[in-house]
Amino acid sequence: MSTIKNYLSLIKFSHTIFAMPFALIGFFLASRESILEFFGGWGKDALPSQWSTVDGAPGRPWWVLLALVVLCMVFARSAAMAFNRYLDRHFDARNPRTAIREIPAGIIGADKALVFTIASSLLFILCTWFINRLCFFLSPVALLVVLGYSYTKRFTALCHLVLGLGLSLAPIGAYLAVTGKFDWLPILFSFAVIFWVSGFDIIYALQDEEFDRSNQLHSIPAALGKSRALKVSEWLHALSAASVIAAGLYGDFGWLYWIGVAVFVGMLVYQHSIVKPNDLSRVNIAFMTANGVASVVFALFVISDLFVTL
Repeated sequence: MSTIKNYLSLIKFSHTIFAMPFALIGFFLASRESILEFFGGWGKDALPSQWSTVDGAPGRPWWVLLALVVLCMVFARSAAMAFNRYLDRHFDARNPRTAIREIPAGIIGADKALVFTIASSLLFILCTWFINRLCFFLSPVALLVVLGYSYTKRFTALCHLVLGLGLSLAPIGAYLAVTGKFDWLPILFSFAVIFWVSGFDIIYALQDEEFDRSNQLHSIPAALGKSRALKVSEWLHALSAASVIAAGLYGDFGWLYWIGVAVFVGMLVYQHSIVKPNDLSRVNIAFMTANGVASVVFALFVISDLFVTL
């Protein structure tokens, strides 16, 4: 049991709360009509044509696809986090803030973390195989993005945007799992995720500004300083707010959606009100609590709106 707990801590499993709600938005956005038809009396054997996959294979019930989407999210994120911890283990050991992490603390061996990364990656690819051919062929691209992020801090301050790009695959990937095609609405939600995650990752990176600079690691705070980094974060969060508003207008959502937007934007404003260049004492509240509330509550209202307004 303690081993499982250690691995969950290694991959910061609680941080799944950030991207998972947006994956569920993408999934239910694509499958809402079929779910309503099912609960309206279609029965488990009645699969509308929407469930045909992109390669013409037989469709799968919505609950099976939902389980596969959730598993893909878990395995991809687990691989990304474990690889990040593996690759950064020497830096983590030198940073007082991160020296207590599992690998530098000797709780989990570096080789075991690498094996965990490979196993999670293979399980992710396996799950995409059971979804549809398009998702399977795109799975290496997704892994390249989420695993490649771990290298970016070594050569570019834009690493925060790469992290945002990795998490932004959630709504698009879930939508592709159901429909096998791209669409503008999930792409708009993905833009919201890119700017949102990039913005709060900059806030989190404020804690390591001096360490990053002294160790030739790249980040917006290390490049611009705390004050200007916070300004960049504010602009990114403004773009995230604009993206969810654009998605609401484009998707012709109802009043529940706009309540979700109000909460989401409110949490963005809140985290910037409690983090100051000379006071980082509440960074963790801004990072975990505010953004966790933002994603979960927003997703609940968006998904509710999908079914209430039909």
